[in-house]
Amino acid sequence: MFKSLRSASALATRASMAARAPAQQQQKRFLNIHEYMSVDLLRKYGINAPKGQVAKTPEEAFEIAKRLGSDDLVIKAQVLAGGRGKGTFDNGFKGGVKTFSTPEEAKSLAEKMLGHKLVTKQTGAAGKPCNAVYICERKYARNEYYFAILMDRKSAGPVVVCSSEGGVDIESVAKENPDAIVKMPVDINVGLTKDQALELAKRVGFSPVSVDKAAETFLNLYKLFMEKDATQVEINPLSESSDHQVLCMDAKLNFDDNADFRQKDVFELRDFSQEDSRETAAAKYNLNYIGLEGQIGCLVNGAGLAMATMDIIQLHGGKPANFLDVGGGATPETVKAAFEIITSDPHVTSAFVNIFGGIMRCDIIAQGIIAAAKDLEMKIPLVVRLQGTKVEEAKKLIAESNLRIFAVDDLDLAAKKVVKFSDLVKTAREADIGITFN
Repeated sequence: MFKSLRSASALATRASMAARAPAQQQQKRFLNIHEYMSVDLLRKYGINAPKGQVAKTPEEAFEIAKRLGSDDLVIKAQVLAGGRGKGTFDNGFKGGVKTFSTPEEAKSLAEKMLGHKLVTKQTGAAGKPCNAVYICERKYARNEYYFAILMDRKSAGPVVVCSSEGGVDIESVAKENPDAIVKMPVDINVGLTKDQALELAKRVGFSPVSVDKAAETFLNLYKLFMEKDATQVEINPLSESSDHQVLCMDAKLNFDDNADFRQKDVFELRDFSQEDSRETAAAKYNLNYIGLEGQIGCLVNGAGLAMATMDIIQLHGGKPANFLDVGGGATPETVKAAFEIITSDPHVTSAFVNIFGGIMRCDIIAQGIIAAAKDLEMKIPLVVRLQGTKVEEAKKLIAESNLRIFAVDDLDLAAKKVVKFSDLVKTAREADIGITFN
């Protein structure tokens, strides 16, 4: 979210940077679902939204547009990223949100979107695949508002965020007109009251005839937030139409992964095609993985050590390719899986294992390293620094493995070595010279 609400949104934002990764547990992804799924969920809670349906083929888009019976419709690419309207598909077609008036146009637009990757300011250069489009009525708003419910670390509970300026980048509003933003912490033991909801509706500027409808919408959104274990409910824009309907024109919902055992219907909506396949693979082994843009694969235990490891790599001129925390309960099998994930990245030119054995025993890590080096036939240099519980046993296992594993006790020297190895392999690859370290 925006700077003035950084504390409120900290738990709702997926950790795309390694600094946000929790130690000793699986990365919390805060499940994000597609817009059309979010709208379906809103309707189950009695929340008003424009009529619409999802299409996964151009022919379905044609039929849906025909059934809606309107000459004023919108087609939206269903990609889990912001900025879709200004995005560009990998076929050169610009814009993931388009208005149209005939079923034939719906089919033509769907053909340009479906099966292609949409690149936006949030997807990175690789983009994300568009496997569905949402076709809905185009509604004209008398006024547009911003509404969100987030988990607020400062108040240790939910906070409702509203603004009279909706339909635009809320970060820009926070920067340019912070007075237009209203924040209301909610007592989680009491919930959002009707009086609070009415006050919010009045403060952000709903017309008198729509205040009650807006308050009812706020209450229903809060009910959804609580009952579905959401970490974020964001409606932008929330509109008051010319006939004074209160409509959710777009919806972004996130859910707490810790609640997947009791929110099975929601978690069945997860779209794995929108996620990094390495992160998905890591989640199966309860590994904490975040892909970055460098060349040095990192395997550590604990978020603090991970940050220190990445910092020292960068200090010596290298760039980490990932954040991977094996936590305190790793087994040789999970360590091997971690290496499989690291080496699946074609940009990785060297790997650095930095483990401080407390709960996690160094000899267990060593067993996993040796198994991975043998079974995966690793062809990149591997630098290992182990300290703590069972470290001598671990060093003995590595020394007796007869594998080219470079064990270094000093962190600074280990980091220098892995960066030099990375540069060497990178140079060899650029010169099309094959070198291996197995």
